[in-house]
Amino acid sequence: MQARPRLIVATRNAHKTAEIRSMIGDRYEVLDATHFPQCPEIDETGTTFLENARLKALGVSRVVEGWVLSDDSGLEVDALGGAPGVWSSSFGGEEGNHPLNNARLIREMAGKFERRARFRCTMVLARSGEEVAHFSGVVEGRIIEVARGSEGFGYDPLFIPEGYSETFSELGEEVKNSLSHRARALAQVADFLRDLSRGESN
Repeated sequence: MQARPRLIVATRNAHKTAEIRSMIGDRYEVLDATHFPQCPEIDETGTTFLENARLKALGVSRVVEGWVLSDDSGLEVDALGGAPGVWSSSFGGEEGNHPLNNARLIREMAGKFERRARFRCTMVLARSGEEVAHFSGVVEGRIIEVARGSEGFGYDPLFIPEGYSETFSELGEEVKNSLSHRARALAQVADFLRDLSRGESN
């Protein structure tokens, strides 16, 4: 039996790895950076999602064999000139502190009529230190004034996706994952890998 090709996700986030594994299917063996002690910690010094995703994908693909997939994502608010953008996870002043991030967003948006925003995810696929392709997924929506809902994380309680009246936190994980920015980018990755494997088997 032929061994499955590897897809290494440039993350140490088990939840993200599981989500990608479930969408990619069993064509690839999906692993992440926790399986490879030689994987470096990558400083995300880029000013765009693509730059940060590229830094992670290329950095990891130089030290492991196989396909490497990375992503960078965040919230873009029109009234704030696209902020918090690549600084979404530290917007409140402390990396990964969701309550602080949400509190600052509420303050910054106070009294603003323009509420349009979007979650954006950019993914980069690399191999042997070279970028092979990149993908982007977006979900449009709006920012509300008061957080609603108890599920999800990050800015989910403040974001209502287009076509819905509930926040991501109120809609729940299953609905969110079916239309999220990461799911949309990952669907493109899955299609790309599927087409690639068909070409290799012909």
